[in-house]
Amino acid sequence: MHVKKWMTGAIAAAMLFTVIGCSGGNGTNESATPGNNSETKSNGAEKPASLEKVTFSYFNAAAAAKDINTNETTIGKMLEDQTGVNFKIEHLVGDLNTKIGTMIASNDYPDVLIPDAAIDKVLDAGAFIPLNDLIEEHGPNIKKVYGPYFDQMKAADGNIYFIPFSNVVGEYVPDPSIGQGAFWVQRRVLEEAGYPKINKLDDYFKLIEDYMNKHKDEDLTGFMTLTHDWRFFATSNPPMHLEGYPNDGGVIVDMNTFEAKTYAAADSTKRWLQKLNDINAKGMFDKASFVDNYDQYLAKMTSGKVLGFFDYGWQVGNATNNLSDAAKADPSKDGLRYFPLPVTFDGQKDQYLDPPSFVKNRGIGITVSAKDPVRIIQYFDNLLKEENQVLRSWGIKGETFEVNDQGRMYRTPEQIAKIDETFNEKFGFKYYSWNWPLWGNGSSFPDGNAVSPGVQPEVFQMSLTDADKAILEKYGVKTYSEMFAAPDERPWFPAWAIPKEQGSPQQIFTTKSDEITKKYFPKLVLANPSEFEAVWAEYTGEMGKLDTEQYEKWTTEEVKKLIDLAKAK
Repeated sequence: MHVKKWMTGAIAAAMLFTVIGCSGGNGTNESATPGNNSETKSNGAEKPASLEKVTFSYFNAAAAAKDINTNETTIGKMLEDQTGVNFKIEHLVGDLNTKIGTMIASNDYPDVLIPDAAIDKVLDAGAFIPLNDLIEEHGPNIKKVYGPYFDQMKAADGNIYFIPFSNVVGEYVPDPSIGQGAFWVQRRVLEEAGYPKINKLDDYFKLIEDYMNKHKDEDLTGFMTLTHDWRFFATSNPPMHLEGYPNDGGVIVDMNTFEAKTYAAADSTKRWLQKLNDINAKGMFDKASFVDNYDQYLAKMTSGKVLGFFDYGWQVGNATNNLSDAAKADPSKDGLRYFPLPVTFDGQKDQYLDPPSFVKNRGIGITVSAKDPVRIIQYFDNLLKEENQVLRSWGIKGETFEVNDQGRMYRTPEQIAKIDETFNEKFGFKYYSWNWPLWGNGSSFPDGNAVSPGVQPEVFQMSLTDADKAILEKYGVKTYSEMFAAPDERPWFPAWAIPKEQGSPQQIFTTKSDEITKKYFPKLVLANPSEFEAVWAEYTGEMGKLDTEQYEKWTTEEVKKLIDLAKAK
């Protein structure tokens, strides 16, 4: 029941970029640099005349987007002008493990690879080359940006095999939106109910049930979940959130003892699945949740027929961005957009918002098939220049952002209006907001401006539509994150990012636990209510065969090591 990723608090703002218009431009070769409030200046070094243009292959198993050459985007073309390098990006279609397994079996890889949840298999196969010498010789900006994290990035043999995305540079800037977990509900449901305060699970489903009963002829789906492939965590993670804990993956870490406990077979998971079983019996649950793929799930979300779901903001950004664009074009459709709620079992303090963290078990690597690793690492290093981080996140001064007399970066209403999902794809922010070596989300430039436009207060407030402001006002807040409790400090966070060696007892436990949950969750949710207890007993019997005590002991030890490391710093 481990979760992905690179999708911690850091990931959140990657989706927020496109929600509120992260950047844009018209293909010119200039970009403003933060901190000088001066005229625009050259965006990086000129491409050496000796460098011929080259195209490298890049496979991204983490994101869903159209395949593209980076030089077909404004950002990618400007970076190609600087470096001579273009990337042909391919995204995952189908099963992750099958795709990665085929690469491993043939020993044929793209030049650059983001294997996401299959990264352990890639490392075990020796598919990534060590980056230490390349960084030392050709990566001064990589050393500057990632240097504080190098010890955490090293494998047991001392080598760095991939570059993570969640490093924080400068002062941490919190996200005013919700890029992490929440129970989401259509705005029209809240409006019809008079904007009630909803923070208990039973109240959340009662809200949806009441709306369905009043609109029986509209062919509505009350609630759906995501279970496709490695994204199954969107269905298995809610118990820890409902208990008031953040996304530590398959464990809950006690804040007093720092003991890690699995919850796959705990009362919290039983309570969650029993609730899904209950709403299924009432005809509120989308049974296809257990067979739909990711694209089908997102398509249902944008159809306007699904009233609620639990998921992470970063994971549903493709759908929610499209819904936002549709509502901007036709304000009458605003009710079909989703609003995040901090739901727990009994209304206890929530912890949906991630504390600052570093996810070290996901990232981008250069493979053994790479034609020219030096050119690739040089491209990565060039991208990490401050002016190119402005380019990839803010865009071009005078076109997609401005700088006021105090040196604060902002966007005009006209700039925000033009930066929709289509613009983001064409300009390249859909492809460069994440999945590259970068100044991670929550980072800030030396002058205090946020690296992510979505968390810059001036941009966030300006990006809100009248409908956004109206619903936030109903709840007495000015940002979505104010609906949620502030995150408690967790030096180890997230526990799911603690690396597990391929073939280790911990990795085997995780694999077998995942297999059992994927087998039994559909049975438990779709069972006749009278049969639920019997199926639960069968499920917990299977889970009981695993060496849970060993896994919890190991995780606890690793958590405490990270706490000690934080104290030492």
